[in-house]
Amino acid sequence: MTERDPEDYSWLPADVRAFIAKTDAAYPPDAVNFTIQEQRDFYDKLCAEFDPPHPKGLQTEDVTIAGVPCRRYTPTAARAGVTALYFHGGGFILGGLHSHDSVCAELAEGAQVTMIAVDYRLVPEHKHPAAYDDCAAVARAVSGPKILVGDSAGANLAASVAASQSDIVGQVLIYGGFGRDMTLPSFTRHAFAPGLTTADIEFYAGLRYAEGARPDMDVTAVPMDAEDFSVFPQTAIFSAECDPLASDSVEFAAQLAEAGVAVDFTEEPGLIHGYLRARTMAEGARRSFTSITKALDAMVTQAAGQ
Repeated sequence: MTERDPEDYSWLPADVRAFIAKTDAAYPPDAVNFTIQEQRDFYDKLCAEFDPPHPKGLQTEDVTIAGVPCRRYTPTAARAGVTALYFHGGGFILGGLHSHDSVCAELAEGAQVTMIAVDYRLVPEHKHPAAYDDCAAVARAVSGPKILVGDSAGANLAASVAASQSDIVGQVLIYGGFGRDMTLPSFTRHAFAPGLTTADIEFYAGLRYAEGARPDMDVTAVPMDAEDFSVFPQTAIFSAECDPLASDSVEFAAQLAEAGVAVDFTEEPGLIHGYLRARTMAEGARRSFTSITKALDAMVTQAAGQ
């Protein structure tokens, strides 16, 4: 098999390439070269470009839980006894309740589960473990069985929280970073991928920790630092083929399976990091979002005893 040029993604489906073009128009590929505030402005513009209306009948309420701003999504027929928490992506420096609002709304309605989005503190103003502490505090404060959902940085946070709280009954992790081994194949194979590059990952990691405070072993920052993988709940992992983080999902899924955790792993062909936003314009992303919703629905059904 001939290796593709790592900088050529012209072979991607036309609808994915259209999504990339629309994304680049709002959030430039070299955004990490701008100030943090400029990056946040770009990201807000990007999120506004992909913000369909909420499903009819779904209710939202902004609340504070354990001192952390949150947004509660209550669907038309929410099942009692279980709650889903959503931790957003954005490299730990971007995003908030606005950035993944429509994603949360559609997942809540699709799985008929009350969902709480967590507006955790961002770096560089708040270094690790601030984001983890906020997510963990909200999870502890919400009673009953919980399912954690997160994309990108949010998937990292979800897995870290799931490793430490026994009433987490499931996790749905979407194109997350879970380890610290950047020699894995995808970091080279997709080093220049649209949506996220290996250099971007290094930039975000460099901002996450206070100077000299990057830990050697810390499951609150690196889920695959866990000493015992059997502590994780049942897991559904979704990754994108054209994503430098893809190998992390492969490795994490393998470790979970080896520890006896029920894990369902899917690598979505022809998709890139951040493809949740593409669900309104790219067929592959639309199918994956349906699969993500079904995975969450299955966990909710099991937890609710329905």
